[in-house]
Amino acid sequence: LQAVSLCHTVQISYDQADCLVGGDPFSHANGFSSSSMEYYASSPDEKALVEAAKRIGVAFTGRNGETMEIKTFGKCEKYKLLHVLEFDPNRRRMSVILQTPSGGKLLFTKGAESAILPFSSSGEIEKTRLHVDEFALKGMRTLVVACRHFSPEEYIDVDKRLTAARTALQQREERLQEAFSHIERDLQLLGATAVEDKLQDKVQETIEALRLAGIKVWVLTGDKHETAVSVSLSCGHFHRTMNILELLQQRSDNECAEQLRRLARRIKEDHVIQHGLVVDGASLSLALREHEKLFMEVCKNCSAVLCCRMAPLQKAKVVRLLKTSPEKPITLAVGDGANDVSMIQEAHVGIGIMGKEGRQAVRNSDYAIARFKFLAKLLLVHGHFYYIRIATLVQYFFYKNVCFITPQFLYQFFCLFSQQTLYDSVYLTLYNICFTSLPILVYSLFEQLVHPHVLQSKPGLYRDISRNSLLSFRTFLYWTLLGFCHAFVFFFGSYILMGEDTTLMGNGQMFGNWTFGTLVFTVMVVTVTLKLALETHFWTWMNHFVTWGSIAFYFIFSLFYGGIIWPFLHTQDMYFVFVQLLSSGSAWFAIIIMVITCLFPDVVKKVIYRHMLPTSTQKSQSLPAPQTQALSCMESLCCYQHGQSGCSRLAGLLEQMSGRCTASVNNCHASSRNN
Repeated sequence: LQAVSLCHTVQISYDQADCLVGGDPFSHANGFSSSSMEYYASSPDEKALVEAAKRIGVAFTGRNGETMEIKTFGKCEKYKLLHVLEFDPNRRRMSVILQTPSGGKLLFTKGAESAILPFSSSGEIEKTRLHVDEFALKGMRTLVVACRHFSPEEYIDVDKRLTAARTALQQREERLQEAFSHIERDLQLLGATAVEDKLQDKVQETIEALRLAGIKVWVLTGDKHETAVSVSLSCGHFHRTMNILELLQQRSDNECAEQLRRLARRIKEDHVIQHGLVVDGASLSLALREHEKLFMEVCKNCSAVLCCRMAPLQKAKVVRLLKTSPEKPITLAVGDGANDVSMIQEAHVGIGIMGKEGRQAVRNSDYAIARFKFLAKLLLVHGHFYYIRIATLVQYFFYKNVCFITPQFLYQFFCLFSQQTLYDSVYLTLYNICFTSLPILVYSLFEQLVHPHVLQSKPGLYRDISRNSLLSFRTFLYWTLLGFCHAFVFFFGSYILMGEDTTLMGNGQMFGNWTFGTLVFTVMVVTVTLKLALETHFWTWMNHFVTWGSIAFYFIFSLFYGGIIWPFLHTQDMYFVFVQLLSSGSAWFAIIIMVITCLFPDVVKKVIYRHMLPTSTQKSQSLPAPQTQALSCMESLCCYQHGQSGCSRLAGLLEQMSGRCTASVNNCHASSRNN
């Protein structure tokens, strides 16, 4: 109990009302209520152990500089802290050297049983090992505690070694590790501790949802093998009917290779059964040294992989191995502690969970969530939404600019490459700024192919967007070729309409160069805007406003721009051009015909694919929305449950402005959907 109360990095906080200003820093131990004292630690295990020792009767009551005080069954004892041997993932233990009240020098150490038991020379070693295995089978996190008494001569040597190592200018880390190894030996085993690490809510449901979505889950942990397997079974990562394969305690490359071949043969023989693989850190190092391909082949044929006794750098190495595999999968790492930081930074996407392990994982992650169960919503709902939005956004920008540039390129063949522009300079400037920008912006913010609750209840819909299916070379080529085809229709349709010696005016007047360019531009603006309207499934009043408003704005702007003589313009080539174009019935007929010619094949393609080869997502679009509170388009910008996040107030304000929420009712009305 003394070892647990003294070998830690716990800090104490006291209620201000119970503290005496300018008094003895340990005065709280002599009469103040223990309820005013609260422990804080970077590790929840340390905090739990110190609190447990306090309940039994050995309470850590404070630290002032180099002095640590404990209260043992009401008796105060002060220890002088001489040295702290910090924890590191290679040693897997931490130690403190103290001077006891009687003047003796004492080492307390705690760590994993694999880091303590081999260096213990006395104590109940076998009995402790049995206790550790028993605790691990119950899914508890275990630590082993030991001590060592130093004679005055031994402590002088220890102090010299530590001082020399810490003041070394070269190879400091190596010298410190050598000094630590010299000190932490010949230990007297004191016992073992076990801390119950309860699973968060809905962990099993979340892992099952990820599996149904086609996401392969690997668990990388530093826990003992028995603990890791017990937790994997309880959280649903391993099933009771799953055949568990083990790659443990391999001592040589040949032994590791033979075990891997044995596992590969076993998988081929039992190809119908689901397999789970358990690997420890030492065996993993051997497997990755010379047998990487064989190891990856075994892992690919397993439904679930569990890596235990992993150091932080080993976790990052496993993520890097998956990233560089021939399939080039997209990796996502989830962690809540400082030992997960390297893994989170190595993965394509890093997610930190805000928990009791501190904020290091959150600070180094791409996204932060409060609970593990929110991962399902983050991926299956928000991930689905934003992937579709961004995929369409990128390809639509290429499409509309191909439509914009190609007619100018074709026009040069008819103007003898005289550098005469097809469009007016104002149209060139405003095409991407005003005429076609708002519809795709609103689409990329609010589009929802499927109701959010349907996405959460049917994780398999995530498979429709897996492997970058909507942003592949094939879909990108389709959008690009579609842009070229539409551009050819714009240009040559207008050219055929205005052919040589053809008048479209009642007075026999001919259309000029600027009228031809304006006709091409008008058809282009209308077509690219309606093309995005065909791609939109989730219609709000904002979508209607920017879609039809963009077309109306173009016509109104062109009428004002070409219908008034502006004194600040040096030349006004477009004066009365647009009015003249709209006064021709043939021009109106040509605009309608060309727009229909461009969009009708798209409509036919969508109808055929929806009825002949529908995807799971398209089938789910016809399902009725659940009769529950809907996740609105504004809430889809947030990652917290029920929209309760930092942007919830902004979302509520925007919902009220959009007319989809009333001031007195919090339930949002479902918007119309175009199936």
